[in-house]
Amino acid sequence: AQIMLANTYHLMLRPGADLIADQGGLHGFAGWDRPTLTDSGGYQVFSLAPAVSEDGVAFKSTYDGDRVFLSPEDAVAVQEKLGADIAMQLDELVGLPARRVEIEAAMERTLRWGERALAAHTRRDQALFGIVQGGIDAELRARSAAATAALGFVGFGIGGLSVGEQAADRDRAIDATVAELPDGKIRYVMGLGDTEGVLAAIARGCDLFDCVWPTRLARHGKVFTQSGDYSIKRAEFAGDDRPLEEGCDCHTCLRYSRSYLRHLKGTGELSAQRLLSIHNLRYTMRLMEGVRAAIEADEFLEFVAGRTSQRRP
Repeated sequence: AQIMLANTYHLMLRPGADLIADQGGLHGFAGWDRPTLTDSGGYQVFSLAPAVSEDGVAFKSTYDGDRVFLSPEDAVAVQEKLGADIAMQLDELVGLPARRVEIEAAMERTLRWGERALAAHTRRDQALFGIVQGGIDAELRARSAAATAALGFVGFGIGGLSVGEQAADRDRAIDATVAELPDGKIRYVMGLGDTEGVLAAIARGCDLFDCVWPTRLARHGKVFTQSGDYSIKRAEFAGDDRPLEEGCDCHTCLRYSRSYLRHLKGTGELSAQRLLSIHNLRYTMRLMEGVRAAIEADEFLEFVAGRTSQRRP
C-alpha cells in the first residue's frame, strides 16, 4: 500500500485546511511523497448526530463545541486545499438497522450531493470519487450505483457498509453495486478491513480498502496472523519467547517476543500499541502482496481457499 488516507473532518478543524494548503498541501505538510486520499468528513460528521438538510450538515465541533456547517461544495473546497490525490464527495450515511424509506432518502440525497460536488470540483490534478449508498438493500444499491456511474466520476466509493451488517448481507450489497459500475474505474470499499471481508470484496471486483482495525484492535492487544487473530494479553504468553507471528518480517516480530509485548501491554506502556500496530499493518500489507501475486499468477481463488482454511475462527 502506498496511499495515505487523511481525515478531512479533523484536519478542517485542526489545524485547518488553509494552514495545510500554505504548507504545500498534505504532501508538504506531512512530508509524504506518495499518493494521498481524503474522505469527505461525512462518516465522522454523521457519528455526531448532525442536523441534515438538502444544503448539507450542521454539527458541533468535537474540539470546542462551535457550530460547523458542511455542504457538498464545502467538502470539495476543503479537500482541494488539502491537496489530496483522491477526494471523496460528501455522502449521507445511515446506520443499520434502518427503515428502507430512510435508506432510500439518504441514497437519493447522496446522488444530488454528488452532482453538486462534481460541479464544484475544479482541480484537474485531483480525482473526485462518487459514493454509492443504499444500505444492504440490493435494489437500492443497484439504483445508486447505476446513477452514480452515470454522473461520470473517475472512481467510486462503496459506502454505508462495515456498520454492523452480516457478512452475507455485505456481500450481496457489494454484488449489486459492482454489477452497475463500469470496468476500469476504481471500486473502493470504505471502512472494510477484516481479512475475510477484504478477500470476499476482492473476489467481487473491488480494488481499494481502508480501515482502522489494524491500529484500533492493536490498542486492545489484538494480534493479526495468517492462522487467526489472538489477544496478546492471554496468560499463556507470559513466558513465550516467540515473535507475534512466525515468519513475519515486521520490525516488531524481528525484535520482540510475545512475552515482552504482553508485559508492555499489561503495564500500560504506549509502546505496546505502537509495536502491535506495526505488526498488524504489516500483516495487512503482506495479505495484499499475496493477493496481487495470486491475481497475476491466475491463482486468486486458490489463494483465498488456502488463506481462509488456515485461519481459525
